[in-house]
Amino acid sequence: MIPDRVARVLAAHGLRALEFEPGTTATAPLAAARLGVRVGQIAKSLLFIAKDGQLCMLLCPGDRKVASAKLKAAVGTKLRMTRPEETLAATGFEPGGVCPFGLDATIPVFLDEGLAHYSVIYPAAGTSASGVPMTFDQLVAITGGRVGDFTVAEAGPVED
Repeated sequence: MIPDRVARVLAAHGLRALEFEPGTTATAPLAAARLGVRVGQIAKSLLFIAKDGQLCMLLCPGDRKVASAKLKAAVGTKLRMTRPEETLAATGFEPGGVCPFGLDATIPVFLDEGLAHYSVIYPAAGTSASGVPMTFDQLVAITGGRVGDFTVAEAGPVED
C-alpha cells in the first residue's frame, strides 16, 4: 500500500503510483522487468550521509553508478551511502522502495541528468512493489532537486 504522505504528493500533481506484488520492484533490474521498460528508466533513490550527519538524496538511472567525486563536488563534502537502518530512520522507507518525495525538507535532492534521456521514468512510491510513471520535468518540479552529472556508466569505473 502506498504511504499516505506519498499518495498526497502524487494526487497534488495528478500522478498515480503503480503497485505490484511485494518485492517485485526492489532493484532497478527487477523493477524494469516488472514494468517492461529499460533499466535506465528506473529512477534509483540513493541516500547519502556526510560526517556531520547531513543527508542528501541522489536519483539516477537504474543502469548507472554514482560518481563519488562528482557528488562530493556538488555537496561540498565526502559522503557515504546510508546503511539500511539509517535510510529507514531518515526517510521512513525501506531500501528498495525509497520515494524521493514526501521527505524531510532538510534533505537536499540531486537528480542525475541521465534520467532526462527518457520520456517516462519510474521512481519508487514508498514500497518495493511500486513505481510512479512520470516525466523528468515532473520529477524536478516535485522534488525541487538540483540537476547535474553525478554518475558513470554501470560498466565504467566509479570515481573516488
